[in-house]
Amino acid sequence: RELRELRRQLAARPDDLELALRVARRNLEIGRAEADPRHYGYAEAALAPWWNQNPPPPEVLLLRAVLRQNRHDFDGALADLREVLAVDPRNARAWLTQAVIQQVRGEPEAALRGCLALRRLTGPLPYHACLSGALGRNGQAGFAYETLRRALESSPGTDVAERLWATTVLAELAEQRGDVRAAESHFRAALDLGRRDVYLLGAYADFLLDRNRAAEARALLRNEQRADSLLLRLALAERRLDDSAWQGHAEVLEARFAAARQRGDTTHVAAEARLRLDLRGQPREALELARRNWAQGQREPQDARLLLEAALAAGRPDAAREVLDWIARVKLEDDRLAELSRRLRETAS
Repeated sequence: RELRELRRQLAARPDDLELALRVARRNLEIGRAEADPRHYGYAEAALAPWWNQNPPPPEVLLLRAVLRQNRHDFDGALADLREVLAVDPRNARAWLTQAVIQQVRGEPEAALRGCLALRRLTGPLPYHACLSGALGRNGQAGFAYETLRRALESSPGTDVAERLWATTVLAELAEQRGDVRAAESHFRAALDLGRRDVYLLGAYADFLLDRNRAAEARALLRNEQRADSLLLRLALAERRLDDSAWQGHAEVLEARFAAARQRGDTTHVAAEARLRLDLRGQPREALELARRNWAQGQREPQDARLLLEAALAAGRPDAAREVLDWIARVKLEDDRLAELSRRLRETAS
């Protein structure tokens, strides 16, 4: 109802920048929470009068960067953020968004520089969540975990969204270090905050699936079928449980991916690779998609894992060379990736 009223007001006053920014920000929040790309389109439409100005107002540039990030146009997003920071070098949201994109692109050292810029621009918890996320992917997972754990303990009254993000990062750092008990505790603490978050649900579902707890993953995601990433994990859990529902869910996903391709949307490539690998038994097709995902700049640990697993399943250890070199270069500490790397090297030798 709130959003409908805002849209009604904007239709009457389409040149009202402050109102357009409110509509765009609210749509971004909902789009992120629901993993619904339609809301990103609504946000872009609200900003249309300023979108192609040269340059747009800094507030529009920042939101344009976020929307480009969501489309995986990372170069365009970073270019917008550089313009924002040239005008307003104390813009904490711009520094944070830039650091997040650099982490996604597998550039933890660059992300670390952006996080350090936040030290005097934001609260201690966002600063430490950003910093620990970057350090954890740059060979300092233990230090990153302890630093963020202390920051969380000393920030009991912070904003729920900030605590959700920090607690999720903490859970992933614990899992990365092989501390299953701590990771479980942090994932549960994040869920107990009561704010629906697609990324958190996906990360915890992966945690459960990795530990052969498919029934719990299915229960977690039974009513989470709108987001492709969550429907995929539900189908993976159902397949492991010999629940025939996985077949219908896989067909729904394939139809969604086909529709996305027709729109020119390539943000689904990693999910489609996982479907080909684990549900359809098509490792060569999965490997091609995983390599395309990596080439598009999606270079987080889960993207590396996907490509390594696909290369191993396809009997193509040579196809994993770039990822193996990246893991060594950034000094990424992750027990799962270390084991996959070892198996691929053995296969190649």
